[in-house]
Amino acid sequence: MNLTQLPASALVSLLRRGEVSSRQLTQACLEACQSLDSKIGAFLHLDAEAVLTTADAIDARRVRGEPLGLLAGLPVAIKDNLCQKGVPTTCASKMLANFRPPYTAHVVERVAAEDGVPFGKTNLDEFAMGSSTENSAFQKTRNPWDLERIPGGSSGGSAAAVAGCLTPLSLGSDTGGSIRQPASLCGIVGLKPSYGRVSRYGLVAFASSLDQVGPFAHDVAGTALLLQTIAGHDRRDSTSVNQPVPDYMASLETPLAGLRVGVAREFFGPGLDSEVEQAVRNSLEVYRSLGATIVDVTLPTSPHAIATYYLVATAEASSNLARYDGVHYGHRTAEKTNLINLYCKSRGEGFGAEVKRRIMLGTYALSSGYIDAYYTKALKARRLILNDFNRIFASCDVLAGPTAPTAAFKLGEKASDPLSMYLSDIYTISCNLAGISGLSIPCGFTASGLPIGLQLQGPAMAEETVLRAARMHEKATAWHTHRPILL
Repeated sequence: MNLTQLPASALVSLLRRGEVSSRQLTQACLEACQSLDSKIGAFLHLDAEAVLTTADAIDARRVRGEPLGLLAGLPVAIKDNLCQKGVPTTCASKMLANFRPPYTAHVVERVAAEDGVPFGKTNLDEFAMGSSTENSAFQKTRNPWDLERIPGGSSGGSAAAVAGCLTPLSLGSDTGGSIRQPASLCGIVGLKPSYGRVSRYGLVAFASSLDQVGPFAHDVAGTALLLQTIAGHDRRDSTSVNQPVPDYMASLETPLAGLRVGVAREFFGPGLDSEVEQAVRNSLEVYRSLGATIVDVTLPTSPHAIATYYLVATAEASSNLARYDGVHYGHRTAEKTNLINLYCKSRGEGFGAEVKRRIMLGTYALSSGYIDAYYTKALKARRLILNDFNRIFASCDVLAGPTAPTAAFKLGEKASDPLSMYLSDIYTISCNLAGISGLSIPCGFTASGLPIGLQLQGPAMAEETVLRAARMHEKATAWHTHRPILL
């Protein structure tokens, strides 16, 4: 039995029955990393001794007959923009190359509280700004299905760690598609919870009104398990919603009688790869065969989502990243002659090209004389996008469509074309602007063997419905059982 090939839902049962120890599973994951991660490049930091010590402590409690939490000894990889006390948290940036936080993110605390094993820090696009994990200051991450292709971004390291069977679960963050797009390109399940469902405490901020932490797993059950672990109110995050968390695991297998699946015609326009379109349409037929009703809907504001997002997100990035000035913490230049020079040199040396680009765009949008023409107008457009979703969800339970317009592209293929790269998130951005829930599940492969993802979106706080709808598709297909063959 190859433990690393099994989904978290199967592994947690083995752990609870005592057929496998947390040390055995953790050791298997470490060996997989030692064998494969030099090719994939998923991890930026992994302390084998620390994770084995944690696994041993969980096993000791199991032997003593003490009750264990939801995760029962499962390893969980952590995106490297989530703080973990005393552990390097770099955001894949030279700016934070030596940063070790004095506190731990809420979601990492929750993993530990439910007896998960925080399993290393994964690579990302610098400060979560990118769609390919090529913007990391330290290394490029590769797609386990084809090592010459990107895994998606910005949570590419977390997605590749699960897809490459280095760890059964991982955490990422999603500001405009950074969980769902890499999940699609890597052939796994990835969920962006509704804004406020999961605490952002300890998540290094990119765009505060858009960022959300969420899970990756091989299947829907594993995704629900990790969401169950991290969801809930946290007083340390003022945007955390104080609402009861449903029992996602208990309701997962309950059929959604009379499911209404909305399909927006705007999802099938120019730029959508024909193989992706066919796989998504096949998935709609799966739902139809299961008794679901397919409802045609429209999202008239969707053509404005990219422009709206890249004003709101860059404006917030400009504000959030102003704290990295070479004085408080982070990189400080050795060549300083005066205060202005210190600021300029520190930021110039610490930030990469994509981060600089977004800071400049955001600063311009917020500047005197332009804020009303750009940022304020973008906020009005954002409201119209939310209104569109509210109207749609009055007539359907979930909205279905492609997660990404294409399968994974080759490393370097779009690196010199920022606009083309930004369009990789064309189907995912609206979800963040509206603050609703969104999930990507595997729904097929291209002729060349690259994964394709189906995106399901639901109303705010409707993760239970989205997960159950995803499980219906998963039970009727076998796409989630496929694993890459790494040379």
